[in-house]
Amino acid sequence: MDTAEALRSSLARLHTTALGIGRIRKNLSLDTADVVAWCREKIESSGAEITRNGKNWYIAVDGCVITVNAYSFTIITAHKKKG
Repeated sequence: MDTAEALRSSLARLHTTALGIGRIRKNLSLDTADVVAWCREKIESSGAEITRNGKNWYIAVDGCVITVNAYSFTIITAHKKKG
């Protein structure tokens, strides 16, 4: 199973902490009630570029980068793509 498929097959396990929710909302200027669902939709989208580096997955999509821990499926942070 390739990296992208490994993450997509486990999206039901995707979660974050209360601090993570606040950090993601602030970094991306989001006005959504369910940050995890928003991230899940972005990861599922056809334009998502998923790479794995060490213990984290990095998902580049729609001008942002979402960082997910590969073992716990915790969304660590998301930020606007630089450059």
